[in-house]
Amino acid sequence: MWHGLEGIGWGWIGIGFLHMVLFWAIVILALGGMVKWLTGKSPGGASALDILKARYARGDLTREQFDQMKHDLGEGN
Repeated sequence: MWHGLEGIGWGWIGIGFLHMVLFWAIVILALGGMVKWLTGKSPGGASALDILKARYARGDLTREQFDQMKHDLGEGN
C-alpha cells in the first residue's frame, strides 16, 4: 500500500518544518522592518530629529553642526 513512498521519511518532514519556521521568521522580520521604516523611529522610540535636538541641547553640537545635520535629515529650510 505504501510502496510508492519508500524514499520519503522523517528527514523530509524535518526539512519541511525548518522551511516553515524560516518562512515565518522572514515574514515577521520583514513586517517589523516595514513598521520601523514607516514610522521613522529608532528602537528607543525617538526620531532622528529628536536625537539631534537632544544632542544640541546637551551642547554636543554647535549651531552650525545642528543646522547642517537638520538640513541633511530633510528637516531644514
